[in-house]
Amino acid sequence: MAQTLELLSRRTETMRSIRGIVRTMKTMSAINAVPYEQAAHAIEAYRSTVLDGFHAFLHRHGPLPAESTRNAIPVAIAFGSDYGLCGNYNEVVAAAIAQALQGPGTARVFCVGVQMEDALAGLGIAVEATLLPPATADGLGRLAGSLITRLDRLRLDVGPDTITVSLGFMQRAPHGQQVPVVQRLLPLDPDLIGALARRPWSSRSLPQFSLPPDQLLAALIRNYLFAELFRAGAEALVTENAARLARMQQAEQSVDERLEALMTETNSVRQAEITTELLDVIIGFEALKERERRIKRAPA
Repeated sequence: MAQTLELLSRRTETMRSIRGIVRTMKTMSAINAVPYEQAAHAIEAYRSTVLDGFHAFLHRHGPLPAESTRNAIPVAIAFGSDYGLCGNYNEVVAAAIAQALQGPGTARVFCVGVQMEDALAGLGIAVEATLLPPATADGLGRLAGSLITRLDRLRLDVGPDTITVSLGFMQRAPHGQQVPVVQRLLPLDPDLIGALARRPWSSRSLPQFSLPPDQLLAALIRNYLFAELFRAGAEALVTENAARLARMQQAEQSVDERLEALMTETNSVRQAEITTELLDVIIGFEALKERERRIKRAPA
């Protein structure tokens, strides 16, 4: 009994230590999500400004010509996590990217996070380069800039008009849900550009530009890419921390239930041990009394 009680005590202490770790991870996930959520909100204002620039450009120079993507090489950028404890987060995004890619054997894939690299490898998708997620919200700009640089190098290698670029990441949905998204990045979404071209110009002042049209369009596209990559990275980090928080809440509940079961079992074993010791005392006391009676009944 003593050995069983000691074993239960060790298990209880272990579960309490695990509960402390889970609570710490839960707190860190809740705290880390806040700056990334603020960054995602801030980049929306930047993106709206860039789209206003596109609107002015299209109003002045007319719609952009449609780009053919028939023989283009698909390029995908997958945003995932660098750490675990977030369930099937990376596997869901990887499955969405694999479904979106046509002929994944010829696709060029970049990913953010080693966990995402493993998820893509499990689906037979080779990753050309793996980048580390930013440790803080300040690193989102550097991540977006690094991805743009890699896309520039790739366009120089294979030709500027021979690739299509898509972003795969987890996005927030209503009611606290998360959905994987595969978003077209290059060529520019014709629906988005068409909607901007059809929007009437509401100001009395007509747009004027000092840059040549080709340079202005290149600058607008580059800033649009930066905004979209920044937003995708921020959304990925927000949803990653949210997924980890949900898993830690589930783990905390499971640990509490296990702790309660261990405490109940420990109390039962302790009570049984106390009962056994009391019975031993009573039996010994009764044996002593019986011995005294025998001595008294014995003839002198």
